[in-house]
Amino acid sequence: MPVQSFTELIRFVRHHSPFYRELYARLPEHVAHLTDLPVVPQADFWRANSPRGNRLLTAPLEEAVVFRSGGTTGAPKFSYYTRTEWREFTTAFGAGLVGAGLRPGHRVADLFYAGDLYASFSFVLDSLHRSPVANVRLPIGGATPWESTAATLEEFRVQAVAGTPTTLCSLAERLTRAGRTLPDVELLFFGGECLFGDQLPLLEAAFPNAEPRSLGYASVDAGLLGEAVPGGDPRVHRAFTPYTVVEILDDDSDDPVGDPGVPGRLVVTDLRRRLMPVLRYPAGDRAEWVDRDAGVFRILGRAEEGVRVGPVSLYTEDVHEVVAGADGYGTVSGVQLVVRRRDGRDGLVLRLAVARPGEEHRALEESVVQGLLAQRPFYAEATTAGHVNPLVVEWVRHQDLAVNSRSGKLVRVVDERPHS
Repeated sequence: MPVQSFTELIRFVRHHSPFYRELYARLPEHVAHLTDLPVVPQADFWRANSPRGNRLLTAPLEEAVVFRSGGTTGAPKFSYYTRTEWREFTTAFGAGLVGAGLRPGHRVADLFYAGDLYASFSFVLDSLHRSPVANVRLPIGGATPWESTAATLEEFRVQAVAGTPTTLCSLAERLTRAGRTLPDVELLFFGGECLFGDQLPLLEAAFPNAEPRSLGYASVDAGLLGEAVPGGDPRVHRAFTPYTVVEILDDDSDDPVGDPGVPGRLVVTDLRRRLMPVLRYPAGDRAEWVDRDAGVFRILGRAEEGVRVGPVSLYTEDVHEVVAGADGYGTVSGVQLVVRRRDGRDGLVLRLAVARPGEEHRALEESVVQGLLAQRPFYAEATTAGHVNPLVVEWVRHQDLAVNSRSGKLVRVVDERPHS
């Protein structure tokens, strides 16, 4: 897989991409270090990367595969790969699947979503196809009725199931409600979103012999980010050196973080892509180094995943920690933050998924509410002052949680406020 020299890549993009030419206009002709480049301003990047009048690409759009990203929040964004770039992308990721647990002869079901320019189904299928170990691929997809999916998994005695955590949990919930399990499944390959501890009991009930493993870390816009690292923490990944360079930058100064355990935003540079260059591009996640010299880092969640309720800011990771601390019996299998507006005030509805929403969960509800208000006392103060409505808990089944209709990913924050 060819890797361009850094200096040659910079020369190329300055010459062929109007966006990068303007972004680097004040830089000297020869740039020797990656940190001499500015971090890409995402809003400007995507404005330049429009389907018509594109100012980011380095060549006319005459040979490429086009995918859409950014569908969960914000306007759709389009990413472009030449056939060579896509082959290299999936070949490298396919090699990383071995570290994730893929073994020769494994029968793997692809439950990711396809269509509407979404990449994950094709990406996983192509990565499996190009993996260095032989495997049997079953392209089921994420929109297939669960009864049909379960029947195929049983008929072929599938050993690995790949999908988003939301898809895997939705299938698990339906299986357990039907009194069924799939004991032949050994691996639950998840990707596209984080897997939280509150989802594990549900997965264990339906797949009693399966271990959840990260497929690896990639996105259609940023490209290769990290291959799975065997061990107990599925958030830990290793950078795809030498194909990409991963940096973790301080939130305020944008200086590179070097010490382990110090969080920052993750930025990636791809040394292979030329049609749609990715240079110091913010991947949208927060991370911390585990071993910087070895390129090993831990994903900490989405950088922008939070919500503003009146004057109060809350973050999904904090809410998950409160729920997990209160839920000693593993009752909750999913968490969603819903913002609603009533009587002229914002309010937070904490939507919690359980197996039987009709049962009494008063003690757990009180514990969650008290824990969240203790962690974020400003919410209680704002409620008392009449600035926001009181915190409400809503009990639902996992299948009732809102998901992105195109990707099947759980929408962590649902804003139901009128914006017109």
